[in-house]
Amino acid sequence: MAKPIIYHIAACPFSQRVEILLALKEQLHAVTFEVVDVTKPRPDWLLAKTRGTTSLPAMVMDRGVIKESLVLLRYLDATLPVPRVLRQDPYEHAIENMLVAMEGDFTAAGYRYVKNRDLAQREAMREAMLAQYRRLDDFLTWQSPDGVFLFEEFGFAECVFTPLFMRFWFLDYYEDFDLPAEGFERVRRWRDACLAYPAAQQVSRESIVKLYYDYTLGKGNGALPEGRTKSSFAVEPDWSQRPWPPRDKYGRAASDAELGLL
Repeated sequence: MAKPIIYHIAACPFSQRVEILLALKEQLHAVTFEVVDVTKPRPDWLLAKTRGTTSLPAMVMDRGVIKESLVLLRYLDATLPVPRVLRQDPYEHAIENMLVAMEGDFTAAGYRYVKNRDLAQREAMREAMLAQYRRLDDFLTWQSPDGVFLFEEFGFAECVFTPLFMRFWFLDYYEDFDLPAEGFERVRRWRDACLAYPAAQQVSRESIVKLYYDYTLGKGNGALPEGRTKSSFAVEPDWSQRPWPPRDKYGRAASDAELGLL
């Protein structure tokens, strides 16, 4: 059987989830990753495989196509060799699913925050983000008050949240966001351990800050901001060859030249 191909977007948090799980299982060789340029329309051949949807990652294999990152995580964990990443005890699996179910609101709050262009809404966005971290802190304090991860080791919930903790480096850089010193101790311990975990080092803070600059202008998924000719998500020039973007997201927008995109 041909090796499955996972089509994904560079620096995509949902693809990184899959990479982390494969790293935990020592199975990175089991699939081939192919980057799709988000700044260009999806090619017709890929749309045919995904039945017209543009969301990625999508895994193409002999039997067909599997989409949605959480579905991919569960499938790959079940079909690739041990160790299993998802909890096998039904009760523990339900607990980790309860935490994973909180991811959608957490993700939405972070992306709304970075894309906000209204200075008058800045504090409200910060409070909304803190509210999401407070929910996570409450859950972890309830289920694992003295632990580091949800269970004794980095697992399924950590695969899901770690890429988002990394993407929210853009909040640290562009919004000077950080968790207060008091009241978030449990979630801070979890977040910091996730960020440092060896199997989750596929991206860097520098790459996230540079690639996601256009999100600070309200433009995502490769869309071009007004007056620009190249997206910050462009494959070339490589992010490592570009200067750090300006931190003031509410001021004048940087040009292609200032972002090192020309």
